[in-house]
Amino acid sequence: MVLVLNQHRMGHKEKAKERKDKRLQEISLLRTIPYADHQRWWSKETIAVVTGGNRGIGFEISRQLADHGVTVILTSRDASVGVESIKVLQEGGLQDVACHQLDLLDPSSISEFGDWLKENYGGLDILVNNAGVNFNFGSNNSVEHANLVIETNYFGTKRMIEAMIPLMKPSSAGGRIVNVSSRLGRLNGKRNRLENEELREKLSNIETLTEELIDDMVATFLKQVEDGTWESGGWPPTFTDYSMSKLAVNAYTRFMAHKLSERPDGEKIFINSYCPGWVKTALTGYAGSVSVEDGADSGVWLSLLPDQAITGKFFAERREINF
Repeated sequence: MVLVLNQHRMGHKEKAKERKDKRLQEISLLRTIPYADHQRWWSKETIAVVTGGNRGIGFEISRQLADHGVTVILTSRDASVGVESIKVLQEGGLQDVACHQLDLLDPSSISEFGDWLKENYGGLDILVNNAGVNFNFGSNNSVEHANLVIETNYFGTKRMIEAMIPLMKPSSAGGRIVNVSSRLGRLNGKRNRLENEELREKLSNIETLTEELIDDMVATFLKQVEDGTWESGGWPPTFTDYSMSKLAVNAYTRFMAHKLSERPDGEKIFINSYCPGWVKTALTGYAGSVSVEDGADSGVWLSLLPDQAITGKFFAERREINF
């Protein structure tokens, strides 16, 4: 019986992998199809900011956006690394790229970047929040760096969004915010979810979802990390600190979409998050199974969606998935 079950499980896993591989092949094909003129709401005057754009998925998102004819500003914590990254893009024939130092942990760095952006580019049209950290690989689940992970991945992303919203240029196409997130932060995932049903309900319901609720959840988790009780807190069991940071980002995406939906026409801002998959980059210890081109794809697609009135959603492989 156990053998049969295991074979069934293996068969199910293999089928799922087959489906995913087929989907990634479809996407690779879709990527080769150029946007038609009537779909291209953007031009060289369109400004995209990509945080953590110096390597991995962020660098590839920057490359693909620049390739589509958008002006890209990639940010990196280390200014010299950013300069090297844009040299690589320029050598590849992409001229409308720039870089700027940005540390999401430092509010003054964010406001300095905002001032520079306004002065030199008049603001932005697209914001891709890609910068993030992870310290767990394989079967590890250490919370030694939990504060830094939450501070960067959630609070850093939130600070960036708050600082950039006033700088979003008014347009008929609307401003775009794309948060690089993870399926590990799904509220109702089968395996890696919050055990607290009441909290799940509150986070699921847009009427009860508040910024305070998200911040309190994260604060409770970090307090339990501090006093050593987090393992019995009912938090997601895989890469707990990273999963919590992305759960918070996903909830904040939905909260902000609701809040931003009240903006008048011509000043609309659409915000969505997506899961790139477990990509072969430094963040996964190069243990991922997804290529960086495929990992960047949905982020670029969401940034450029024609006639986009899609907001507050979660995507993977160019398809909406449940939070």
